[in-house]
Formats: sequence, structure tokens, C-alpha cells
Amino acid sequence: MSFKLFRRGSARCIGLLSAFVTILLCLYYISIGQPNPAPISETGAPSVAIRGSPFNALSGFSVGGGSSSMIHQQKQHTAVVSNQKRSSETKAVETSEAPELQPEEVYANSNWGDKCYELIQSNTNITASEEHSRFDFQPEWMRSKEYWDRGFEERFDAQKKDKQRPPLKIIVVPHSHNDPGWLKTFTNYFQSDSRQILNLLVTKMQEYTDMTFIWSEISFLQLWWDQAHPTKQRALKRLIDAGRIEITTGGWVMTDEANVHIYPMLDQLIEGHQWLKNNLNVTPKVGWSIDPFGHGSTVPYLLSGANFEGTIIQRIHYAWKQWFARQQSGDFIWKPYWRSRNGKDSETGSLLTHNMPFDIYSIKGSCGPHPFICLNFDFRKIPGEYTEYSVKAQFITDDNLESKAQLLLEQYSRTASLFPHNVALIPVGDDFRYNKDREVDQQYQNYKKLIDHIMANKRLYNADIRFGTPSDYFEAIKERMKDRTPGFPSFKGDFFVYSDIFSEGRPAYWSGYFTTRPFYKLLSSELEHQLRSAEIVFTLAYNTARQAKRENAIKIYEKNYELIINARRNLGLFQHHDAITGTSKAAVMRDYAMRLFESTQNMVKMQESCLELLLQKGQPRNHGFLLSEFERDNFNKLPRKMPIQMANGDDSTPTVSAGEGGAGGSASTGSVGSFVLYNSLAQKRLEIVTLRVQHPNVKILNDKGVELNHIQINPVWNITDTYEQGLGTSVSGTVGRIRTSTRQFEVMFVAELEPLSLTTYRVQVDEVNFKRNIATIYCEDCTETTTAAVSPAEETEALPAPVFQAHGKPEGDIQLENPHMRLLFDEKSGFLKTITRKNQKKELLKPLQCNIKFAAYRSAQFHSGAYLFKTDPEQSEAEKEVLEGYTDMRIIITSGPIASDVTVIYGPFLAHTVRIFNTRTHLDAAIYVENDIDFEPPPKNRETELFMRLVTNIDNIAQVPQQRDPLKEPSDTATMPELPVFYSDQNGFQYHERIKVPAIGIEGNYFPITSGAFIQDSRLRLTLLTTHAQGVASYEPGQLEVMLDRRTLYDDYRGMGEGVVDSRLTRHKFWLLVEDLPGGQHVTQPPSYKVLSQQAQHLANNLRYPPNLYFVSSLEQPELTAALLPLVRLLPKGALPCDVHLTTLRTLSDPELQLFPSASALLVLHRQGFDCSVSAGRELSMESVCPLSSKGLGNVQLGRLTLHTIEATSLTGTEQKPSKESFHIRSLAEVSLEPMELRTFNLTFRSEV
Repeated sequence: MSFKLFRRGSARCIGLLSAFVTILLCLYYISIGQPNPAPISETGAPSVAIRGSPFNALSGFSVGGGSSSMIHQQKQHTAVVSNQKRSSETKAVETSEAPELQPEEVYANSNWGDKCYELIQSNTNITASEEHSRFDFQPEWMRSKEYWDRGFEERFDAQKKDKQRPPLKIIVVPHSHNDPGWLKTFTNYFQSDSRQILNLLVTKMQEYTDMTFIWSEISFLQLWWDQAHPTKQRALKRLIDAGRIEITTGGWVMTDEANVHIYPMLDQLIEGHQWLKNNLNVTPKVGWSIDPFGHGSTVPYLLSGANFEGTIIQRIHYAWKQWFARQQSGDFIWKPYWRSRNGKDSETGSLLTHNMPFDIYSIKGSCGPHPFICLNFDFRKIPGEYTEYSVKAQFITDDNLESKAQLLLEQYSRTASLFPHNVALIPVGDDFRYNKDREVDQQYQNYKKLIDHIMANKRLYNADIRFGTPSDYFEAIKERMKDRTPGFPSFKGDFFVYSDIFSEGRPAYWSGYFTTRPFYKLLSSELEHQLRSAEIVFTLAYNTARQAKRENAIKIYEKNYELIINARRNLGLFQHHDAITGTSKAAVMRDYAMRLFESTQNMVKMQESCLELLLQKGQPRNHGFLLSEFERDNFNKLPRKMPIQMANGDDSTPTVSAGEGGAGGSASTGSVGSFVLYNSLAQKRLEIVTLRVQHPNVKILNDKGVELNHIQINPVWNITDTYEQGLGTSVSGTVGRIRTSTRQFEVMFVAELEPLSLTTYRVQVDEVNFKRNIATIYCEDCTETTTAAVSPAEETEALPAPVFQAHGKPEGDIQLENPHMRLLFDEKSGFLKTITRKNQKKELLKPLQCNIKFAAYRSAQFHSGAYLFKTDPEQSEAEKEVLEGYTDMRIIITSGPIASDVTVIYGPFLAHTVRIFNTRTHLDAAIYVENDIDFEPPPKNRETELFMRLVTNIDNIAQVPQQRDPLKEPSDTATMPELPVFYSDQNGFQYHERIKVPAIGIEGNYFPITSGAFIQDSRLRLTLLTTHAQGVASYEPGQLEVMLDRRTLYDDYRGMGEGVVDSRLTRHKFWLLVEDLPGGQHVTQPPSYKVLSQQAQHLANNLRYPPNLYFVSSLEQPELTAALLPLVRLLPKGALPCDVHLTTLRTLSDPELQLFPSASALLVLHRQGFDCSVSAGRELSMESVCPLSSKGLGNVQLGRLTLHTIEATSLTGTEQKPSKESFHIRSLAEVSLEPMELRTFNLTFRSEV
């Protein structure tokens, strides 16, 4: 009851309640006498009432770095405080101070739910995949390009006679679509168009007092604002406050929805929203996503979490356009695909969505069903411009006013007839429109005449029309639909693959851009990883410096904070729907790449400076002693691993060999090097780390100074560049270019890293045991003969002749084996053939066929390009062999104590490695695959769309007529086509079921992934995990293929005007996992929602966010080693639960001084759903790394920081969100997250310990 009273906010109720609570507290304290140290609260800790502002200290998060002032997380008191509303009144906030509790006393959150849960599909009226499979993809109206037929016309006529139908209401929305880079760079577009558009708006709209406008791209708005005169800034603010200019979506860019990972997708939204809040004090409420090429269900989920009212989408398959129009369902509630079995469909993540009913957002394509009529109403006429509309359109005069108004209303009313509410949203604009003052006058004045005429004759036309914004539209339709039954239909699924038809009158599938320019997609995921790592460690280091009053460190962080802002903005800019998609001109792509590259460099440096502060004991005295292991020359080369420098360890010998036996003596004379591994995930992880060294005789010591038993010394291969040996060498001239390096070696070891931690390892010389760790190599002609040794004699004299003995490759098929499985490779091609797993008794099970095959599709010229994918219809075979042309083929086998691998090299084109591990951990169940691909300069490999295909005997068939569930046991389905089904991830956030639609060819059955895909039958699941955005398909039963790179010489006529020929050497990394499904799964009702297993999710996170390795350069500072902590735990009270991913911990800018950091940070948590029933085998479970628990977040503590307040906010942190736990949360232990849920909290740190 009390909660409801608060919600209503009646002052009298609050007053009465405050008095009541105060009296109760007084009675309570009187009854127990004077406050004494005896245990009185539930937890056995003294309870203290502290008067003061609501910003009193929170017990949940506080730290004193192990000192007696450390306050430990308590079990919660009865929720006197949790219903508090924020107010300016001083309130009593209870905090509990207690001596440290024993670690096992952990707060358990009863709302957390079971540690193993089952997700099922949500209930909706429309399921995308079911409807999509029934469409007619070759409709009769294809030639005319307009779906409006006699049936629509007859329904429209009937509606006009319907007295019950509400009157026509039209909202005209002037807009200008501004691409932050496409045919010109971001800056060039700003200078030539966007600046002018914004200038004209603020001046003209003061003159035209009823004109409205919308703006979406904050990247352009921020540039304009920083250069605009204060009078213009004030004018814009007035227009926004009056609701005449509406900011829609408010992201940094209008993000692509296929290739973007959840982290940068949310980050660019936060960046835009925070900028708007700080500069214009506005929070967007309506989404406007009209140009991404297909729409996914992640953006509506994020917008819903940011408290949006609705969103507008545009580019979806032509068959969907017709279907929504026919069903009058173009306004629908878009719901998440999942719910928990016990829970009802949650409202979290659902959003009212409006699909624009016609092809495109231009005036020609959006006023109504007939583009040739709509052309008359685009009034832009600029001297020197000749366009179809400037020729056709006539300005409105008194003579033609009536006929033109009649003509336009007929189009508008036909548009509104496609919806039950009879309201039409009419966009008036196109790309970079309103960039000339003449156009603003022409469009406004002509439309104004038409609107005034219709409104003057309202009774005659029975219509209401005005300038408005998308918010007006959603308000109007909600008002009209609120009493109607049925209301808005619900929808689950997504709108990939997009196909247009209006361009050539035949289907064109936009599935090429899922893979186009993988080099740039990888650059983006690299910056995403480095920015996320830097954000987390910056927040902790900056606030540590603040609380310890380290003035110099604070100055450095404040100065460098601007680099983080730029990195966020550069990463955000690249999530634009013409950037990460690879669909901008080559010069524009290079401009983006330079920005990504520069910010990646800066974020690595930022991590170095933050880690330096956190690593040092006491007052930080040393700077500049950390160095990344990667050297990045420029953006178009892969980063290069550097060898660790080992300094002579004479002075540091005592500290080094403490706790060491055996080889201590020889090491003392030798050299020593140390390095730090930074784990940015909030879970413990086991990671295979590879380190470059200059000598093979080394050993590795962990943070406790204990030597690692298992390490492996691998060769580093020198694959010399053919171009360096003189251009135009024949293929035979490249033979013998592969050698083991004599200057560098690779040490491989298993690192056990604590959650969110910095762990220091050391490398020392080991003359005694190193030989047993040297890997064995099998290959033909791949080591130098001693006479031809490149290195000078003195360098090799310490080493026995060659370090690696190369053996000839044994005859027959190649076999790799670990305790969990055996892999078989073809002796001729070197590619994987079968995977045979072992049971718990180590007996071999039935082999699983798993052929890896590389081939390519031939592109259809002019129909396959940066955007589109289409195979060449002229060729009898859609696929072509790509490896046949490379006669210089090598197979190299490496085998050692930790890992064994087979590498196949086909000239410069492909180096393909498959590796398995022998670590006695869960990593042994996974297979690591790496491909280096180089298309070489054109004209080689022209019209080539290269893929890697896994051919298995997994029976991934959808056998149900509705294509409902792939796991049903086989029944008599002789008549049913065998349609393969697979599951693809969307934005690294959720998974969608994809069933083959035979009518639309391979191009319509390719889907985007950013982190993984899997196929399964009733027994087995095969999961493929990746590092970056790619296209994936399962076109034949048992197959899963992933597109690796594309080269198309010709433009595909979607506006870019170029082919794609700027391929570069690219490294693709994958994990492959074969897992068991619980015995013979049958169809469940309701159907289950499929997600990754815990292990696959863990591997996916590890692949996307690998640990960062930094060398400690102690050459100049020998005393440094003693000043560093060997292990720094930034989550000292333990990891987050296994399925809770720390998406980001992002320092907020100071609202007044926006280039400076504030004491607050947004903590974004994502409870990644996983399937408990799927696993690779019990003996390889994740229990040791991450035991499952149902206790919730528990005692979360960040470093040594004390917290002031925790607030639940909207996803972008702009508004408080009244949530299950109320605004003020006293400890993160109270927080609960549903499976799959994403939540944001605003943490404010105290300024002193």
C-alpha cells in the first residue's frame, strides 16, 4: 500500500507516512535503549541511522582496501529506505557498518531465479519466420513495382462509405536524411550540406511558425553546435523546447542493425543521449530508423529500455510491405523473442513500431502508393539541377490549388487506408535535403498552401492535416486505438534479409554487406574491445586517484579523458549504416579506418597509464613502464606481435628467485622479463596465452612466483612477402619461402586469470628443462640448413644448432588427438575430415563427419556488389574452386605438450590453421580455427565471394509443416521438402531461428552474425563462434558456411558507384564446439527459445574480449619490480555470476565541463541467457571456472572504491527508471536481472575514502 501512495505522490500521504515512519523509528530506538554495539539488525551488525542528504554512503560497495574501515555488504534491512523517492528533503538513510563478515556470508537475492532456467518463445500474433516462409516471392505486381492492386482499391472504396471509420488525419513531417559518410567523408558532408541545413532550419523556422522538422544524427548536430553562434544555439533550443524540432532516436548515428555488436550499438546511443541531455536538456522519445538495410529486433529492445514511445522503420522485404498493407498491421508491438517458462510475457523490451508502407523515404516513394503522382509534390527546383521531380512538379498557384489538393489527398487517404486508425505519417524529404534556402521556401510555401486549403474546407474533405513530428503520430494512433479491440498486433522476429524490387522490377537481396570489407569490420571490433577495456580501467583508476587525492594522476586523467570521448565518437561513427557495412566509397572507408586506428592506439595508451596506477603499491612514482605487446604500424596492416625484452636480472635476483627451487641458480645469472595480463571480463577465465620471446630456453612464473609446469615453445614462421623478392615472380619462384625464425619464438601457456584483474607473470631463462617444452614439427623443406643460417654466429652460439627438429610428414591422413577427441585431416588437402569424440572412459565414440571446405561463389556482374549478393546465373555451377590455382601448397604439423595444430598454406592466398588443446580444462572440448586470407591485388580473384563451409552429418532438418521446430523426431515426411534450419546470433545479443526458404536462392538465405551460429539435431549441436560481423548460411542439410571475403569489380547500382576491390590481408578467428543435447529432444510446447550453452557463451566473450598483454619494461627502473603488486583484483569480493556480462563501466562527462570526467559512471550489465542442458561433456564442465549460482550479484565491490549512490536508470542513463528495486539501491546485491535482460545503473563514487 505504502508503495502505491508514494507512486501517486500525494503530498499529504507522504507527510503522514514520514511522520508514521519517524514515530516507529523513535519507538524502536527507545525500546532497545541507547545504541550499543550489540547485534541488533538482521545480519548481526549494529544499525546506525545517519541524517543527511540522500547521497549518504552505501554499505553495498564500500572498501577501505583491506583496512579496518572496510564496510561489508549486509543482508538487507526491512525496506524502509527502498521506497524512498529522490527529493531535496533530507532523509534518514540507513547504512550498516560492521566489522568484516566471513566471506561465506553472501547476500542471496530471492528474485534472481534458478541457476538453470529454460527460455521459451514469447506469444505473439505474428512470427516473422512463419509468415516469411509463406510469401509469394514472384508476385504479379513485380513488373509495375507497385503492390496497390484492385483489392486494395476496393477496400479503400468500401472504407470511404464506412460511417464508423474515424476521419482522415495526416501528419506531414519534413526531414533530411544525413549520412555521416557515404560518397563523401563525414567532415566533407558536414561542410557541404549538414551545417547549412541546420543553419537554415534555425533561421527559417523562426519565420515559418508552424513548420516542424526532425533530426537524428547527433554526430552532425554536435559539430554544428560547437561552431554555431550562441544566438543560433538558443534558437535551436527554443524550437526543440516548443516541440517543433524533434530529435528522433538521438544516437550518434543511425546505426546499422546487421553488423553492429550490442556494445557499440548501445554505446553510440548513450553517447548521443548524454550529449543531448548535457547540451539541450532533451531526451528523445521516438525512434527513426529509415535507411538501415533490413531491421533487427535489438534496436527496438534498446529503445524500449531507453523509455521510448515508439519507433519508425522503412527498409524491409517487398513481400513484407505488401503483407503489412494487406493485413492493416503496419503498426505493431515488436516484442523480444523470449520469455522465461514461469514468467508471463514481460513488457521489457517491447516497443510500438510503425512500418512505413511504401518503398523508400523519398517524397516520390512515400506520399502514397503511386510514385508517378507523388513526384508532383517534391517542389525542390534549384537552378542547374535537372531531376525527375524538378521537371515534373509544378508550384501551387490559385489556379491549380484545388486540383492539386484533391490529387494529394487521394494519395494520403490511400496511405491511411492501410491502417485501422486512418492516420497517415507523411515524410517530406530525402538525403541531405533543405540544404538550400530556396528549397526550404519552396517546400514549405507549397505545402502550406495545400494544408491551409484543406483545413479551410475541412467539412468538404473530412480530413485533418498539419505539419507535425513522429511523436504527434504515435500520440494520435494510441488515442484512436486505445478503445479498439483488437489493439495493435504483436510481432516477434526480424526483417533480414532485406530485398528491394523498386530498382529494377526484380528482387535484389541485400546480403552482400554482411561480409563486405571484413578488414574494416575487424578494425571496428578491435576498437570496441580496446575502448571497453579502457573505459572500465579508466573509471576505476580515475576514482582511485580521486579518493586517494593523487593530484598529478587526476590531472593526467582529466587531460586524457578527451581521448576516450573521441574514441567513443569514432567507434560510434563507424556503426553508421554505410560505414561498418562497407558500403561507402573506398576513400571514405579509409577516412573511417584512420579514425578507428587512431582511437585504438589511444585506448591502448590509456589502458597503459591506468594500469600503471593500479599496479603500484602506495603512492605511484613510476610512469611509462607498460608497453603493449602489439605494434600497430598503420591501419591497413595487421598488428604485429613484439618479443618481450628481457633485462639482466642481477639486482632483482633476490626478489625473483624467492619461492623458487631447482633452476634458481642458472636463472640468477640470466635475464628476466615480466608482463601483465589484464582480464576485462567480470568472470574468472582460462586463456591460452602466446608470448613472443627472443630465446627458446625460457620458463614462465605466475604471480606467486611459481613456475608453470605446462608451457610450449613453438616456432615463429617467416613467410616472406613475394613482392619483396621482386614483383612478378612465377609461382614456382615462391617455393621455399617458409622458414622457422631464428630470432623469435612463441611461448604458449595456460593463464588462469581472476575476474577483472591484472596478473603479473615473469619469463626467466631456463637452461635445464626447456627442451621438453619444445614443439615437434612435421613438414617438408621448412627449416634452414645450418650452412644457410641467417643469424650471425655469436647470436646462435648459446643455442644448439636448430632449435626445432623438422620431421617429414608421415604418410596417410593426419591425426590430432587430446583426451576429449580425435581429429582426422585429409593427407592431400590438409583440411579437417572428421571429429571423433571420446566418452568418459576415453573410448572413441562414433565419428562426426566435419569436412572443412573453402570455395567461392561467382558474383553476378552488376547484381553483386558492396550491398547486394547474387551468384552468377550464367554459370552452370554457382560455386568455383579457388585453391586449384595455387600449386605452392604446404602442410605444417606442430605438436607439443599444450596444443597441436595442422596448418595448410595455399600460396599467399590462404593460411588455414586448426588447433586443439591438451590442458585438462573445458578448453579441450573446443577447436580453434584461424584463417589468414589475402586476395592479392586485382585482377586476381575477381568476382569471388569466398566462404568456409563445414559439411557434417548433423541432421538439422525442419520437419514440421509450419517449420516450427527443428528438433522433432523424424516422422513420415516423404512429401515434405527437407529444409535445413540453423540459429544465427543478432548483434551478440540474441539468437534467431533461420529456416531455408527454397524459393529465393542462396542470396536470400544468407544471414548476418556478429558472434556466432549453430546447427543441431536431436543429439548434437555444432557451434561456430567468430570475432566480427559476417554472413552465414545453412543451405543444405548438415552444412554451415560462413562468408569470409568478397571482391566484386562492378557497382551494384545502389548509389555507391564503385566495385569492391580494396581487400587486404585479414585474419579470421573462430572457435568450433561440438556439444551433446539432452537425450532425444522432442518438440516442446510452447517451443523453446534456443541460446548458446554456458561454455559457448564463455568462449564467445573470450574471443571478443581477449586478455590484453602488456610488457613491463624494467630496463630503466630496476627497482620497479618491487614496487608492483603481482596480482590486482578489481573485483576483490568475487566475480559476477557466470551469465552476467559486464557490458561497460563508462565514466560520465561532467555536465558543466563536458571534456572532463565526473564522479559518476554508468554500469551496464547484461544477463546473457544460456542453455544449461547443452554441454560438451561432464568432465569438461565450466564448474571450476564459473560455478553456477542462484544467489544474484552478491557482494560486488569495485577495486578499493566507496560508493555514494546507486540509481537504476534507463538504458542510456538519461532518466531514472522506477524499477523493481525503486530508484535508490543500497547495494548491487539487491539488483535482479531476468535472463537476457540488459540494465543500466548510475554509480556515483565518493570523493574520499
